[in-house]
Amino acid sequence: MPRVEVSNQNVAAARAAVSQSQALVREQRAAFFPTLGIDATATRAGVGGSVSTSSNPGGTSFSATGNRFTVGLDASWEADVWGRIDASVSAAQASAQASAADLANATLSAQVAFVADYLSLREADAEIALLKATIAGYERALQITRNRYAAAIAQKSDVLQAQTTLANAQADLAGVVQTRATLAHAMAVLAGQAPATFEVPPGEWASTVVPAVPVGLPSTLLQRRPDIAAAERAVAAANADIGVARSAWFPALTLSGSLQQNASSLTHLFDASSMTWSFGLAIAETIFDGGLRSAQVDASRAAWEQAVAHYRATVLTAFQAVEDQLSAAGTLEEQQARRREASEAADQTEQQMLNRYREGIVGYTEVVTAQASALSARRALLQVSLQRQTAAVAMISALGGGWTTERLAADETPR
Repeated sequence: MPRVEVSNQNVAAARAAVSQSQALVREQRAAFFPTLGIDATATRAGVGGSVSTSSNPGGTSFSATGNRFTVGLDASWEADVWGRIDASVSAAQASAQASAADLANATLSAQVAFVADYLSLREADAEIALLKATIAGYERALQITRNRYAAAIAQKSDVLQAQTTLANAQADLAGVVQTRATLAHAMAVLAGQAPATFEVPPGEWASTVVPAVPVGLPSTLLQRRPDIAAAERAVAAANADIGVARSAWFPALTLSGSLQQNASSLTHLFDASSMTWSFGLAIAETIFDGGLRSAQVDASRAAWEQAVAHYRATVLTAFQAVEDQLSAAGTLEEQQARRREASEAADQTEQQMLNRYREGIVGYTEVVTAQASALSARRALLQVSLQRQTAAVAMISALGGGWTTERLAADETPR
């Protein structure tokens, strides 16, 4: 399980998305501060030629070279008079928190899938053990039938029926073994490993161990569901985007300034006489844009309404998931009890039919029917036991990690 949180590639991608969103927050926050730039240049230029006069028709040659050194400092700052930058930062922060909730959701989903696969694998182990024991019984029954056929007590069809029953059970065993391998491969991928390097040894399965679900669950438990947290933060980000779009209606106020030093030599570069400076205030306002800003505001508002609808749908889906699992918990518990009764009765019926067949009271067809019914009842009991456990896992997932409120106040999922 610890490998899933660290090595699962979907979780790793969500973790990278969180880092990216946090960097975007810093990018937006940087707009609060002025921009400073420095530049330095050094040039050397020269001229040359000749000048002809009446007294010197041959011309006089001349040449000159000079250096120019410049160091400049530029600064600009946009005043957030209308709250555009603040709204942009708020939107980025909400998006970052939504990304953090998405990471929590990806982690929980991977963990739930891993546990579900593990429980299914253990159920497959139990089915494999059941089928092996059943096959051993079928082999004994086949040998008894052969002995009776050799003694001219049973018919050839009895032997063929016994062989058919045994072959079907062996085929079922091969299918369960393949299912187990597939589950192990799925667990390997969830743990971020190559299937060839991942192995789960056969083990016991506590099929009767199921967490007891409390009778009443507070709805506040849903606050820790990461998908609800992500949807709520998406609404906050969309709301902040409306503020960003509305700020485009107001003029932009920018302060700028520059300081330059110019000299023909490095020794005089920083003399006061070689300094030039400037300071300016710029105000820019769009007079006509063909409805662009109005459309942008409408688009932002529509995006907010979409986020609100998605948030409400997520909450409703969460309530549905909880109610579904609460209903399933009681139903499956009742089913498990009835399946256990059916399995015990089928086992007794199978044994009685075998005993009656040995005494020549019934035909082998009745034995085959009883064997098939007993095997089906045993496998059904294992499957409903798995369903109870996976339903408990689904309930934990539906509540965002459990059904106790102890960790609710300290939940670190951003909202």
